[in-house]
Amino acid sequence: MKRLSNLGTRVNIRAGQRLTTAGERGAEVLFVLAGTAVCFVGDIEEAEFGPGDFFGEVATLDGGPRTATVVARTDMDILVLNGLEFDLLIRSSPDVARRLLLAMAHRLRQANAKAVA
Repeated sequence: MKRLSNLGTRVNIRAGQRLTTAGERGAEVLFVLAGTAVCFVGDIEEAEFGPGDFFGEVATLDGGPRTATVVARTDMDILVLNGLEFDLLIRSSPDVARRLLLAMAHRLRQANAKAVA
């Protein structure tokens, strides 16, 4: 999180506020600094994000639509990185890029396990 302090815009979010909407275009990655958010795919709650977690990376990386809807469960503080800032972060910090890739791989494995079950 220290590497992020010079990038992005810090935003305060109220509980219940929608942060991303599945199917819509998005070009930002959101990092949770405080509070929690819930991730929905359709009507199913798939994950909860808390401090240190991130979301929005898929649409930002590939330019496609958002894959999930994320809603603040509590009041939150988030850091929003636009596509250029996110690109700078992953290019300048291999450690951060690796952590992001590991988290994405974990999410893919969870999604695959649910699809098979």
